[in-house]
Amino acid sequence: MPRFDNSPSENHSGSKSRRHIPYYLALALLLVASAAVLMTRPVVVHGSSLAVDPGPRPLPADAGNFYSNLTPNQNAITLRLTQIFTEVNFVAGGPLVKTVGLGPRFNSNSCNSCHAYPAVGGSSSPNNPLFGIYQLQGATNTMPYFITANGPVIVARFPYKSDGVTPDGGVHQMFTISNRTDAPGCTTMVQPNFTQAQQNNNIIFRQVTPTFGTGLMELIQDSDIIANMNANKTLKQSLGISGHAQFSDDDGTITRFGWKAQNKSLLYFSGEAYNVEEGVSDEAFPSENDESIPSCLPPFPVPPGTNKTKGVPDDRMDSGEAPKLPVNFPSDLERFSLFMRFLAPPTPVPPTQSTANGLVQFNTIGCNMCHTNSFTTPKSSIAALGNVQAFLFSDLLVHDMGPDNADNVNQGGATGDQFRTAPLWGIGQRYFFMHDGRTQDIVQAIEDHRSLGNGTYPNSEANQVISNFDALTPKNQQDLVNFLRSL
Repeated sequence: MPRFDNSPSENHSGSKSRRHIPYYLALALLLVASAAVLMTRPVVVHGSSLAVDPGPRPLPADAGNFYSNLTPNQNAITLRLTQIFTEVNFVAGGPLVKTVGLGPRFNSNSCNSCHAYPAVGGSSSPNNPLFGIYQLQGATNTMPYFITANGPVIVARFPYKSDGVTPDGGVHQMFTISNRTDAPGCTTMVQPNFTQAQQNNNIIFRQVTPTFGTGLMELIQDSDIIANMNANKTLKQSLGISGHAQFSDDDGTITRFGWKAQNKSLLYFSGEAYNVEEGVSDEAFPSENDESIPSCLPPFPVPPGTNKTKGVPDDRMDSGEAPKLPVNFPSDLERFSLFMRFLAPPTPVPPTQSTANGLVQFNTIGCNMCHTNSFTTPKSSIAALGNVQAFLFSDLLVHDMGPDNADNVNQGGATGDQFRTAPLWGIGQRYFFMHDGRTQDIVQAIEDHRSLGNGTYPNSEANQVISNFDALTPKNQQDLVNFLRSL
């Protein structure tokens, strides 16, 4: 199967995205007609597909550009936002280093090292960047067994504490700052014993999620999510699909970011990632992520004339970039949030006869009952994001995915086998699939949605839809896969 031709690289804007709306609207009558003949065959436990994944579309990227209709003031700061998102953090500064605060435990030293492909803000690249990071500055880290040179950037969580009973679920960072030249005095902090955790069957993995178009996802109204959840109830019931929203414990509104929809906003998502993944304490998470060894906490002694660490939080508003000016500079996490909000959604390639039929099959067999084709955003204070039809292909709900996909981690109202419906926009240039990055084959990822209940967790809600996919003709299966790779 040949790869798809790649569309020209150009700025992605709300207006450009809307050029594709007529394509979807032109198919509306077909989709309505197709829904009437939706398949309801018995679940085939060991179904198979004859489709072949054509692989990710080659570069240049069809994602990663800012909206072209940002205001002049908004556009003026995009370069600085990109610089902040791609900066490399160190423990303590040198004469030319102001990005300080890494550690004491971390998974990487830059947002972009993980959110890298097919462009800045994306997900895992085909070449793992962590091998250039884990022993930087003289660190004595060893690479965990689950990180490979051509594998995804994944992080480890332990479902349970060392007693094997008490719930844990938190991220256990891969690396420490022990023996780094910019962390003098920190020599005794050790990495988690991931091999022992594996032997105890007490380790799970999560891969990086892309950030393109997340500003639109942040704006989608709760009422629209609930209305979509309550739509097509009879059809969803016949397919075994239910799903529910995740709600914030603070204000009762719907959360939507993260593999289990555990985060409410891009600001909170940024603050958590900065502290958990890079160990940089910030205004949302002002404590260091490990306070057990005082010699590994800031401030660190540094030679005269260098940029000393400031103490906690490592990052905050007006952190001294221009101390002689009466100007308050936003913190990094606020600029991370703006960077993601200003990133336009990925742009699908122009439809072909195959991909147009693939969308019809996608909706006919019921994929769209979870991977909702689109939502429309309300008016926004960022005009470029308002009144935009966002083709994210997600209902932003969490669903039971069965024991074969369970990670035994509860987050908010999501139980150990429940995950948010992953948005599919941009999937045409993605390398790794499923929450743990287990496969590079999109056809295998489709089949992996199937899982039978085991008494602890129920059947996957996707079982009937996957059986419907397996029952398609080989051509219709391939067209559906081609449609996914066109997104």
